[in-house]
Formats: sequence, C-alpha cells, structure tokens
Amino acid sequence: MTVVAPDIVSELELALEEWGGTWRRKRYETADLEGQKLVIAATPDRELNQSIFEEADARNIPVNVVDDPALCTFIVPSIVDRNPITIAINSGGSSPVLARNVRTQIETLVPQGYGRLARWAGQMRERVKAAIGDESGRRHFWEALLGGAIAEQVMAGDEAGATQTLETALASGRPATGEVFLIGAGPGDPDLMTFKALRLLQRADVILYDRLVNPAIVDMARKDAERFYVGKQRDEHAVPQDRINQWLLELAQQGQCVARLKGGDPFIFGRGGEEIALLAEHQVPFQVVPAVTAASAAAAYGGIPLTHRDHAQSVRFITGHTKNGELSLDWQSMQSPAETLVFYMGLVGLPIICRELQAHGRDADTPCALVEKASTPEQRVLTGTLATMASVVEREQPKAPTLIIVGSVAGLHQSLGWFRPRG
Repeated sequence: MTVVAPDIVSELELALEEWGGTWRRKRYETADLEGQKLVIAATPDRELNQSIFEEADARNIPVNVVDDPALCTFIVPSIVDRNPITIAINSGGSSPVLARNVRTQIETLVPQGYGRLARWAGQMRERVKAAIGDESGRRHFWEALLGGAIAEQVMAGDEAGATQTLETALASGRPATGEVFLIGAGPGDPDLMTFKALRLLQRADVILYDRLVNPAIVDMARKDAERFYVGKQRDEHAVPQDRINQWLLELAQQGQCVARLKGGDPFIFGRGGEEIALLAEHQVPFQVVPAVTAASAAAAYGGIPLTHRDHAQSVRFITGHTKNGELSLDWQSMQSPAETLVFYMGLVGLPIICRELQAHGRDADTPCALVEKASTPEQRVLTGTLATMASVVEREQPKAPTLIIVGSVAGLHQSLGWFRPRG
C-alpha cells in the first residue's frame, strides 16, 4: 500500500510499518498513479477528489472516493468474514453506517465456527459422494447433517469426533441428529443470553425448562418445538430429577434435538453435571452452554462488586439451602473480612446464616444485601447487616429467586447501584 498525504495519523503509520507500505509525504500529483492497480481517495477537498477520480478512471484504474458514490468505479462493502464463507453488505454508497449496522446484526446470526464447518465439509465431500451415489439423496443428507449434531461438533472444535460420527451416519444411511443442549438461561433478562444459547435453543425440537427460566426466553424457541415444564421449588418437584435425566436420554436416542433450559448457569448449583452424566454414559452427543450466573447478575445489577481491591480479594459461592431446618456449613472458614460470601437459595435459611456467621466470629456490623429477582423489572435490593438483615427480610417479605451477598462490598450498593427497574 502506498499513502500519499502531507500528514497521516499514527495508526496508519504503524500499519504501513507492519505491512511494508510506503508513505509519500507530499500532496497528490498525477504521477502518483503510475504503477497503481487500485486507488482510494479520502481527502477533504472535493475538487482534488474529482481530479483523482477522472485521472484514475482515464487510466482504467478502479477508484473509490470515500463517501461520494458518484465518484466511484467500485465500492467497499461491509464484510462478515467466516473464511471460506464471506458475506458482503452493500448500500451502494448511500448509507455506509446502515450497512455496518446490518453487518452487526448478521454477525450475531452467523456463528464463528461456520468457517471451520465449511472447510471440514469440503474435506468430507468425496467421502460422502462415495457412500451416497444418488445426487438427491446426497443433498438431503448434507442438509440434515449441516443442521444437526455433527455440525455442532465441528463448530465446537471436535472435528475428529465429528468425522467418527459421520462414518457412523454413513454406515446407517442417515445423519445422527439426536443431541442435548444444556443451556444456561441466565438470571432472567433475555438480553443476557449468549448468541450460542439462542442459536441452539432455536434448533431444538423439544424444550425442557425450569421454574426460574423467564417465559420470554422459552418463547424464543421455534414455534413448533414441544415445551415441557420440569421445574422445581422447595418441597415441590414437577418432575423428579432421575426422570428428567432419563427423559433427556430417551428423547436424544429417538433422534430429537433437546434443549434443557436452566436458570442461571447449569454448572453452578444447577445439577448440570447430574443431567449429562447419563448422556455421557450412553455416548449421546451433548453441549453445555454456560450463562451469567445469579451471583454475577445480582451483584452487577445491584451495584455490588464481588471483588474490590479496597474491600474483598476473593469471593465464595455457597448453597444456603436448608435440609430439615438445618444448614451444615464450615462457618469457621468464612470469617475473613476480605472475602465476599454469596449464598444461593438462602432465603429460608437467612436467619441461620446471619446467626452462625456472627457466632463464629464475623462482625455483626458486616454489610449484607439481598437481591430479589435480579436483572428483571421486579428487582429489589434489600440491605442491612448481619445483625439486622433477618428483621429487614421479615418486614419486606421478598420472594424467590433471591441471592444473599455478605461482606463490605455490599455497602457499596447505595453509591454504585445503577439499575432502576420499572414499576
């Protein structure tokens, strides 16, 4: 690249050094076109741009005058690059900003792994062609394969596993489509779902969802997908856990794509490990999609940093779920004032938590916060201390889901709380 300009910005100068380009520190002259194969004019002088356009065009050199479509023999589209797949978005020069906005939307819809999938599919073409001689049958095979479990294996980086699954599918004459997606639905706000979570949810034939999953997230699934509620709350399980595990296995073995939607993150107090153990035992393909866990969401939306160099250098996630009215925890290990404690499922056990932390040495004035329905329009943040929090909760009567944060960082809510829910 050759740059002709009296002055350039430092970023462009560094780019020229990195790419081996040349900077001609002067104003443009017609002689600068000699030997060039493509020209971009980006000066603030329209008359100069007009001259560059006419002189380049007369020499049959493609020329683009930035933000002036009338002075362009080519345009530069916005690009979504999934090499070897490339998508170009072009407004014909009428609105480059709008084209960039369209590119941003497409970026969210086209997984990064599509390039890897395209390269792998290219490597497998001859193998599939040899196994399936009929062109129509081969096309249907590819259509099913590229929208199924094998494609997900490739995009996840398991090309060797995908190739092995492909061989099995070719031997049976059809792609193996049964798969389970263990998807974290996050704390409640649908906007906190990951791109991958949304993409896999919309691929699923069957949805099994929990009580804490926002209905708006369930509604993001395909309209024709079957939906089954398998939620749990204290002393009431719609479907026993063992039955859920077995159900996931059976549906996948029937060739279904199953989305198991769980509130928060499936691997943080979500029994995600239990639900995939049976799948792993029977070699059923599955994926785990992590999510924003309740601790991160409640803290962020409550303006409470879980760690802070002036307050806490570590954080501990703890289950506050009581059994038979008791809560057996290693209270002695929770006494460091430099550690933030986060209790999941601790609403019923909150009086016990406050009492035992004080009994084992934590200061009664330690700040506490209870975040109710974090990240949703119904969010509330109740604050107090270990000495007062039980009475605050008794007075305010919060409802699950809640999360309890103990430590000096909880005192930052008053100054850092930014989220103002509606209502």
